[in-house]
Amino acid sequence: MAAPHPRTAGRVRPKAVCVCRDGDRILVNAAVDRVKGERYYGPLGGEIEFGEYAADAVARELREEIGVAIEEVQLLGVLENVFTYEGTPGHEIVFVFDARLADPSLYARATLVGEESNGLTFVAQWLPLETFAPGGPPLYPDGLYALLHAGRRARRDA
Repeated sequence: MAAPHPRTAGRVRPKAVCVCRDGDRILVNAAVDRVKGERYYGPLGGEIEFGEYAADAVARELREEIGVAIEEVQLLGVLENVFTYEGTPGHEIVFVFDARLADPSLYARATLVGEESNGLTFVAQWLPLETFAPGGPPLYPDGLYALLHAGRRARRDA
């Protein structure tokens, strides 16, 4: 989760994120809120630009952040995330997508190096979804673990 952008302070920010899965693992990026002293995780993605569809935004964000194309993009759900990051309040409406990385070799890599729009480098990693079960490190946006966990149960029941 990036800090609320100054131009969206006091406004609801539209965002699209992509949950790339490999069995029971998901691709996440770690970050730290220094004010809270909290290390947390979240899927890759970012702000939806004016006139851009959410599915197009998530494809663009993964292309920009880690240089990969995605396929089979499907909407999993929409979450509302009201939060405080680095002492600044934020409010996001988050479109959560599931997609497959177009390059299958990326699933064999433990990490993928990327770059945020502000030029900072980050390392995305594959972690088991259960890492984020209650009592584990936070997975944002709020409600994402429950959405993914419920979807996993539904797939097994089918």
